[in-house]
This record gives sequence, C-alpha cells and structure tokens, in this order.
Amino acid sequence: MQAELTKHKADTFRLNLSDGAFVYGYADQISIDVVINIHDPNNKRIGTFDYPSRGPEPFQFETKIKGIYKIVVSSKQDNEGSYAMVLSGVDRVSIEPAARIQRIMNAKLGINPLLEGSGITPGASVAVARDGTIVYSNGFGYANLEYNIKNSPSTIFHVASVSKQFTAFAIALLIDEGKLALNDEVRKYIPELPDFGLTITIDHLIHHTSGLRDQWNLLALAGWRLDDVITREQILRLISAQKDLNFLPGEEMVYCNTGYTLMAEIVSRVTGETFPDWTKTHIFDPLGMEYTFFYDDHEKIVKNRAYSYHYDPEGLKKSVLNYANVGATSLFTTVEDLCLWAMNFQDMKVGNQQVMDMMNRRFVLNNGDTIYYAFGQGVGNYKGLKTISHSGGDAGYRTFLLRIPDQQLSVAVFSNLASFNPGEIAYTIADIYLADELIMEDHKINQIGGGKEEQTIVNSEILKSYCGRYELFPGFIVTISIDGEQLRVHAADQPTLILEALSENVFKIQNIDATIIFQPDESGEVSQFTLKQGNQDNIAKRLPPFESSLLNLHEYTGNYFSPELLTTYRLDIVNDTLTAFHQRHNDIKFTPTQTDQFVTDAWFMGRIDFNRDDQHNVNGFKVSNVRVRNLVFEKE
Repeated sequence: MQAELTKHKADTFRLNLSDGAFVYGYADQISIDVVINIHDPNNKRIGTFDYPSRGPEPFQFETKIKGIYKIVVSSKQDNEGSYAMVLSGVDRVSIEPAARIQRIMNAKLGINPLLEGSGITPGASVAVARDGTIVYSNGFGYANLEYNIKNSPSTIFHVASVSKQFTAFAIALLIDEGKLALNDEVRKYIPELPDFGLTITIDHLIHHTSGLRDQWNLLALAGWRLDDVITREQILRLISAQKDLNFLPGEEMVYCNTGYTLMAEIVSRVTGETFPDWTKTHIFDPLGMEYTFFYDDHEKIVKNRAYSYHYDPEGLKKSVLNYANVGATSLFTTVEDLCLWAMNFQDMKVGNQQVMDMMNRRFVLNNGDTIYYAFGQGVGNYKGLKTISHSGGDAGYRTFLLRIPDQQLSVAVFSNLASFNPGEIAYTIADIYLADELIMEDHKINQIGGGKEEQTIVNSEILKSYCGRYELFPGFIVTISIDGEQLRVHAADQPTLILEALSENVFKIQNIDATIIFQPDESGEVSQFTLKQGNQDNIAKRLPPFESSLLNLHEYTGNYFSPELLTTYRLDIVNDTLTAFHQRHNDIKFTPTQTDQFVTDAWFMGRIDFNRDDQHNVNGFKVSNVRVRNLVFEKE
C-alpha cells in the first residue's frame, strides 16, 4: 500500500503474531527517506532499519512472544513524501542455517520469491567456513543488471580494503624469509619517498601509524575523481611530492591507504616481480584460490565479475571503478576463495606459526597504548568471543570478512550495492552458527531481535549544557541540539539522530552502534565529547560561538596554488558565500567557524585555515581533513 508521510508524523502497522515467526518486507522509498522501527507486544524496540536513502528499505525480525507487533515508519529527516509498504512474508523460524540465511538475505535485498521481478537488484554473495570446511555458500541478486547475470558463490568481486591483509601477509612472508625486517626504514626500498627527517618503518605502514597523508584524499584535492583511472605511478608521484607528515611516526593511528600501496611496491622491488604475479605464485596458487588475483590493469577483461551500483533519486545507477593500483585495494576474489584463505589461519598451507604470530601482532604507540589493528586486520570482541575482521568499500562494492578463530568460524560477505551493510550480515550469520556460544547481553551490532538499553531521564538544563558545535575531525562538525526533552546529533550532510541517555553524560546514538560521552573541563563547562564506535575513541572539541557577519569575505578571494599537488583553486564570493572553484570539481562552499577558519561541503577538503603575513594580509591557507593535515596552498 502507498502512503504519504508529513512532518512530525509516523505511520504504525500492527501485526498479530505468534511466537517463532520470521517477518520480512520493505518500504519502497518513492520520494522520502524513511526509518523503520519494530516494537514487540511489550512496546520494546527490537529492531531499527535505515540504510539506503532511496529504493527499498528492507526490514526483518523474529518474534519471541505472542501478541501485537508494531512496524513504525517515520521520516529520517522530518521531511515529507510518499512510500509504499510491502509485507513480503510471515514464515516460521527455520532451524536450518541455509533457510535462515536465505530469508535474511531476501529481506535485506527486498526480494520476494513469490513476486515476479522483485529480485532484479544488485545483491551479494555469502560463504561460511566451519572447522576447516565450507559449509554454506550462495549468491543473491544480480552481478550485472544490464545483462541480468546473477550473483553466485563463484562471482568475482572487487573487495576493496579486505585486500590489505594479503599485502600484510606478503610482507610477513618476506620477513620470515629474511628478505625484509619489520623495522626497516621504508626509504631503504623506496628512496624517492621524501626524507621528512624522521624514520618511517614498514611496521608503521602496516599499522597506519606512519603519519603519511592518505592517497585518496590527496588525489581528490589534486583534482582527481575517484572514478578516474588511478595508477600506481600517479600515486607514487604524488606521495614523493609531499613535504610534511600528519604526525610523528608512531604517535597515532590514522587509517592510511598510502602505506599499503607502498608495501606492495616494496614486495615488487625486493622480489623483482610484479605484486600481482608474486602473490599469485606464493599465496593464491598454493591455497587453491583459483579465482583470486590483484587487479592492476583497468582494461583487463575479467569473466564472471560483479559490477557495482548505488541508489540515486532517479533509481539505481552504476558505480564506476577504474583503479589500476594495488596493495591498499584491488583484490579480485570470490567468497569461496576467501574462505580458503581464512581456513589457512587454522590449517597452514602457506606460512608458518611465526608468520601467523606476526599477522596477529598489534602495534604499540609511542605513548604505550596498544591499537586494535594488526596486520591488515582489526582485532575485536563480539558477544564474548574474539574476532578478527576487516571491511572494504570502493565505488558500490561493500565487503566484509569475519573470522572467529577460537570457534573456527569464518564468514565472507560481498555486495555490489553501495547501501548494503555486509558487516551486519556477517555478524547475523555468526549468531546463527554460534547461538549456543555467544553472550547475548554483549550486543555489539543492531541485529534481528536486538534489544534497547533502558534510557535514563536527564534534567533538561543538563541536556542544554551539551548543546553546541563540536569538531570531531578537521572540518567535520557535529551539532548537538535539543528538541523538547530529547537530545539530537547532526553531522555534516548526514541525518539528524536521537541520543538516548544511558547516564547523565553518556548517550547512545539511536540506530548506530556508538556512544557519546560528554566531558567537562577544569571549570566544569562541557568542552568536548568522546565518540566511542567500534574499537576506536575519537575526541570532539567544542567550538566557541562565532558571529560570521563580522567577516570580510573579500579578504579571502583569489587564486591559491599547492606546490605539493601542482593544482590551483580560485576563491570567490557567490551569493554571500565564499566558494572555491576547480576545473575538475563541483563548486565548493565555505562556511566560517571562526576568524580565518572555514569548513567546506567537500569530503576531501574538510577544514580551511587561512594564514596571514606580517602586514596581516591573507597569503595562503592550509587544508585539513580526516586523513590529511595542514596541506599548504599559497596565494598567487
């Protein structure tokens, strides 16, 4: 049925259900982005679904008790528009893992097996390995929408950053052979890397602690689009032109693709072979990974590959990827091949115990803190069990490999739809296979049947004291506001989300596995908050109030050139807004946050800090974002 949502309105659909039912369906987001909340007969929220902004918004849940269940549909940003609600099915919960996975995937992709044409969507491939055997594999949806080619377990996907563990493994093998050392200086092998006056080691590259600026952010700032052809040579040339680091090596962990591109180059220079050839001979062939290779030629024909897609207001569109670089990304593989790789950690056909010990090695920062990241893998905990995992995302590809080593369970989930969440599916599948071994209270991911913490009532004056603007990363501004008695959080162009109080100063972000902890300074004023998400803590400093009308925007206009990027931006005023122009980018709007400081609406620009000379004239600016800090542009 089709319905209209107006501001401050939610639609509620009620179902009288018995226990042990599996319910699935979707809301077709015709002209509005919706959020779906599921409530059980006790009015406890047991699920929240909010992924794509257009197309089907799938939902699914299992019933634990008999009674009236509510499906509540609301606007994500309090907008108005139309949607259509589709109840795909109400089935009995199956005890067979294959049947449960099939239903979960159908629900997640909005596929109704009884409705002709409902499965014409990009989808996913899934494989599960248990105790040294692949116990499940299947494909869902389509690998190619233009020719109606379906996904299958043998469909080849670009797996993005899941590639990194193979690059780290290659380095570990060469270290074990004595051809490299973990503390070798990178310039020993890549002398064209600038001499920053500090030692950057291979260990720093592996653990994202080198301080090097990230290649994708640099390329974008220099004028590349991420759907351009991007080669290894271009990346190396850009890295070689850098004059500064983000931070001292070993001081911090900031995710850096540059390090993994450099490691692939090190493998090539040490062995005398191309990185794709060496990894094929020394890793993929010995493991029987017949359909796996590093893809360094964007014109190469690959049979049975999946192409990627994203939702647009006009519908599905292709997400084009033309990478011709390897190490940080560009591994092509299948879910079944990736399970062969995962099983090698228990039954070693390639490597030895020393190599595997290296793969589990986490870095200790200069201050003594141990990071969560090992050799191209994140080490964590899920419901009481140790996990090793990594996600990937390029263009419309979304990938995830989850290993739960003590239970010898591995789950590989690849998707060619940008709005798909493979990590959620991987953990849901782990729930199915390890139900008797998990601590259900430790609910790290919002899964089917996920509960809601009890909210604390916080005094409204205390809530008001948290309101304001905070800078989480350079140029990434988070606004905390209050609506009635409800605290809300909004970041950049993302939706406004509700904060649920767990205590007086600790809040859970609704629909997201993250918490915010507000913290006072010595005077008792709230000066920052800590965002705890996944295995990382990030501090957001509070921004002081600022009256932007006092600025003279004309001071900042002119042409600005970066010697490190060999590119120029022109700054001018358009409709009272300082705006940057570049021949390869859309116009970039600047919003002032304080004198001589602006944030932008471009992901790669983040924050702009203007410099002045001795006469107080603007003579340049520095760009900082999540993965690049203080990149200099000089006023011409």
